[in-house]
Amino acid sequence: MIRAEGLVKRYRGVTALAGLDLEVEAGTVMALLGPNGAGKTTAVRAITTLLVPDEGRAWVSGVDVLADPMGARARLGLSGQYAAVDEQLSGYENLVMVGRLYHLGRRRSQARARELLDRFDLADAADRPTKTYSGGMRRRLDLAAALVAEPPVLVLDEPTTGLDVRSRAQMWEVIRDLVGSGSTLLLTTQYLEEADRLADEILVIDQGREIARGTADELKSRTGGERIEVVLAEPHRLEDARRELARVALDQVEVGESGRDLSAAVATGAAELRDLLAAYDEKGIKVLDIGLRRPTLDDVFLTLTGHRTESRPGDSGPSGPDAVPLDPAVHDEMEARR
Repeated sequence: MIRAEGLVKRYRGVTALAGLDLEVEAGTVMALLGPNGAGKTTAVRAITTLLVPDEGRAWVSGVDVLADPMGARARLGLSGQYAAVDEQLSGYENLVMVGRLYHLGRRRSQARARELLDRFDLADAADRPTKTYSGGMRRRLDLAAALVAEPPVLVLDEPTTGLDVRSRAQMWEVIRDLVGSGSTLLLTTQYLEEADRLADEILVIDQGREIARGTADELKSRTGGERIEVVLAEPHRLEDARRELARVALDQVEVGESGRDLSAAVATGAAELRDLLAAYDEKGIKVLDIGLRRPTLDDVFLTLTGHRTESRPGDSGPSGPDAVPLDPAVHDEMEARR
C-alpha cells in the first residue's frame, strides 16, 4: 500500500534522506523509528507529495506520487506533527470544511463530521472553538480530519509528541482501532514504547538511511539475549558482586551511577540467574532486587547506533531540515487535503 525506492533529499548541503527504501503491506503498521534529525518527517513529506525528492520514487496504493500527486492524495490521510486545525472554527466546522474540500457534499460532510466526533470522543466539545481544546483533543481532531474521506492509507508523523501520558494512551487506542478496521498505517515516532506496542514492522533510520528493520522481537534479539540486573543492599560489596556477575555474563558488567546497580547480558537467562543467586548466597552478598529483563528497543537503538534516541548535539533542531515550522506545516497539510 506504501512503497518507496531510493528516496534522497538534500537541503543546502545537508542530506536528510540518503536512499531510503520501505514497503508497508495492506492492513499493517510500519513504524519509522529514529531520533530528531533522522529523516523521518522528510520521508513522510516525500511520500505524501508535500515535497519532491531529489532522487527516488514512491507509490501510495499503487499510485505514483510524482506522476499523479492528486491521485495519491485522494488515497491517503495525513496527520502531521502539528495539528492542522482552524482555531477560530469549532471541531464540527473543521471536519465539515475538510469534507467539503474533498467534495463529499454538504449532507455527507455533516454526517461524517458527527460520526467522527463521536468516534474520537469529541462530541461534547463539537461546537466549541478549537482554540479552547487541549493538546490531546486537538491531536484527536486532526486525526479525525485525516479520516474524513475514509482513505485506505494513513500517515501519522509523530502523532503523540507533546501529549501527556493519558492523552498518549488514548491516541494509541484510537490507532489500534483504526488498524483493526483494516487501515494501512505508516507511523513515525521517537517513542520506543510506541513502536513496540503498535507496529507490525519497525524500520530504524539514522542520518537519513536505514540501519535495521524487522519486528520488535527480531530487533531485540540483536542485543544478545536477556540481561541480569542487580541492586545491592551493601554498596561496599560492589566489587565482589561485579566479579560474580562477570562469571556468567556474555560481555562487560555495567555499573550504575549509584554504585550499587549492576547489569550484564547473559546467554539464556534463567540458568545464569540461578547460578548467580547461589554464588551471592554462598559469599553473603545481599541484594535489594535481582531479576531478568528482556532488551528494550532503546537497547537495540543504542547497540545499532552507539547513541540513544534522544536528540544529540549536532542534531537538526526546530530550524533543521527534518523540522517544519508550525505555519508552513499547517498550510502544507491543508493543501494536501485540498
